[in-house]
Amino acid sequence: MVEEYMLLDLDKVVVRELCRLLLNKHIGARPFINSNDDDGLHATFCRRFLIFISIIIICFLKFISRPMECFGCFIETSLNLWSHYDGFYVLLWNTLRGKNIDLCRESENFSSVIGLTDTRVELDDEISHADPRYISALAIMAAKTAYENEARVKKIVEDHWKMEHVGFYNCSNAFNRETMTENKHPTQAFMFIDKTGDHDLLCISFRGTSPFSADDWCTDLDFSWLRLPGIGKVHMGFMKALGLQHDYSLPKEIEEHNDQKLYAYYKIRQVLKEKLGKNKNTRFIITGHSLGGALAVLFPAILWLHKEFKLLERLEGVYTFGQPRVGDAEFGKFMEDLLGVERYLRFVYANDIIPRVPFDDSGFQFKHFGCSYYSNSLYKGKILSQEPNKNYFSPISVVTMYLNAVFEVVRSAILPCAFGNKYKEGILLLGVRLFGLIFPGLSAHCPQDYVNLTRLSSPDTYTL
Repeated sequence: MVEEYMLLDLDKVVVRELCRLLLNKHIGARPFINSNDDDGLHATFCRRFLIFISIIIICFLKFISRPMECFGCFIETSLNLWSHYDGFYVLLWNTLRGKNIDLCRESENFSSVIGLTDTRVELDDEISHADPRYISALAIMAAKTAYENEARVKKIVEDHWKMEHVGFYNCSNAFNRETMTENKHPTQAFMFIDKTGDHDLLCISFRGTSPFSADDWCTDLDFSWLRLPGIGKVHMGFMKALGLQHDYSLPKEIEEHNDQKLYAYYKIRQVLKEKLGKNKNTRFIITGHSLGGALAVLFPAILWLHKEFKLLERLEGVYTFGQPRVGDAEFGKFMEDLLGVERYLRFVYANDIIPRVPFDDSGFQFKHFGCSYYSNSLYKGKILSQEPNKNYFSPISVVTMYLNAVFEVVRSAILPCAFGNKYKEGILLLGVRLFGLIFPGLSAHCPQDYVNLTRLSSPDTYTL
């Protein structure tokens, strides 16, 4: 199935060979880079330097994966306790009275750090089905909710949205080592059905990069790629997250094993077929934020590869938020032909760095496709062929980025006055905004801003 590939094998990374990567343009000669054409694999110094930096960061993340996970657990637990009890003394008083609520990590009351950054769980009741923003506003709430645990997702879908919860799926990565972290399910997704419109709408939402998951960050940073027949070159890390097998194949069917491992693409396709088969009028959308957006883009591409054309006919749209680049120009052309201009909405907020990686240059060859629904820091949207400052590191844009970061801090105080308390930003998000004064690209990646832009942008933005 795979025509061409370039793979990173971290087991073979040694300091001497890593240094040679910088000195010799023939990267195929390095033992930790495997390709179908090692002899013809060359790269410029700039590309070799980016690969060098990526490998160092990945190795460092693997080294600190356990402390990183423990630190994340501590931070999330502390923030949840603070959020529910408003301080240590209230917690102690409730404990003495036996009135503490269940706050284990799998509890419906336990929020992820993403959920604590933006505490909104309700859909915007001012956006009706007739509003062009409706599906986008629903999609970003689904993408944000995907960061939560299974019990909390179910509670939000059923109690707050009054919709049908279909399932939450913890899926495996065939290349993930269980010794790396206790998280043996690096890919998560959930599905629900919106029955409030003129036809049932099934939503598939992929979880994005969890802030304290070394696995997720390694997936994002893995520069490996493969070329799929008739589709083009795609990011290997994202393919692994969807269900690529150990032999670098993606067969149409896989055998179930006794270890009960689930692979995201296969499990979701199975449930999708079952649900669509029960109601011929049901259509579906796919959504995700960050890494989740990349998986949302690849899912229909693999459906096409496996000739699941009947499923693709009922795909209403792919909605991504802060999505990184997924493939090369050939892949982009394929996806434009597959989805058209109306079934793919890629939202980009201001200076968000993630939609601007991997870099769009002659070395890495990763490209966006279709239109960018771009929104500035005033949440004024417009449709562009390419977002400004496409590779982020542009000297011309530095001043603008930092001025925007300052404005975002000031805007935190203005928003609730202008649009109501549901736009009030808490202390945690204010801390993220302040961090943006140092690194504006990361703070701009918060789901909070993507929720805001889908709600506050003009409906005219969605007119192509």
